[in-house]
Amino acid sequence: MRLQNKYALIPGASRPIGRAVARKFAKEGAFLFLPYYDWPDSTREMEEEFTSAGYSFFSCQVDLRNIKEVKKLVSEIKKRTATLDFLINNIERGGMPVVHGSYDRPHNSNQWDTEVDTTLKAKWLLYHHCLPLLQHSSCGSVLNISSIAAITGRSGPGGLFFNDGYSAANHAIGSLTKTWARELSPRGRVNELMLGLVESRHGPGTRGWQVLTEEEQNNLREHILLNRFGTPEEVAELAFFLAVEATYLTGTIIPMDGGFSLGGDSIQPMPEGVLS
Repeated sequence: MRLQNKYALIPGASRPIGRAVARKFAKEGAFLFLPYYDWPDSTREMEEEFTSAGYSFFSCQVDLRNIKEVKKLVSEIKKRTATLDFLINNIERGGMPVVHGSYDRPHNSNQWDTEVDTTLKAKWLLYHHCLPLLQHSSCGSVLNISSIAAITGRSGPGGLFFNDGYSAANHAIGSLTKTWARELSPRGRVNELMLGLVESRHGPGTRGWQVLTEEEQNNLREHILLNRFGTPEEVAELAFFLAVEATYLTGTIIPMDGGFSLGGDSIQPMPEGVLS
């Protein structure tokens, strides 16, 4: 196992994408730190699965938007290791317009702050307070998980899923990725995986998908060049490659969207021209 005696911090592992990523690291022998916040049923499933599989992990409830709770989490990590080898910054919260509606609606009075604080601020808090541990690793690696909402914003068919605050927060992650790559060099690396529509995340298996009309679902699928949605397992494979195996890659943002951000424009037949 390649990651024996290595330590990985992976928030969001109670949900399908984070779970797939954590499973991949655990199978390679890493000890996992798995903070969670809500989704109690999913968290219980994760803990039962990982315990049954014999994975080494520590899980605890943490509000990663709260500096005191993040510091407490880092203290728990320090009780077990003097280094942190991998930070998979997989934390976000986006209010889908198709579900939540406008920010103007009373139930959305805090939605903008929730999207920005969870998607952006929490990533910064985790990185900032884990930085000394990452710097003590011989292979410290950070992978920020973001969304192609950073590119598209609330436009096109993806506007059903991507709200303004969420899109802006994801766009800002790119700045952090490049800054942190400079800060962690030369001993460590920082990269970003920008996800498109994935099953269980802005795709089938989400609450937003269930409320779309058949036409809206087809429009989203057809906007993807590969004409299908990604899977958590595909995300986990690329996340592992970027965090562990791509040892000469840093400060790089990799879109993994099946061609969604290129969709909507077809290639036209070559015209005959007017010259003879």
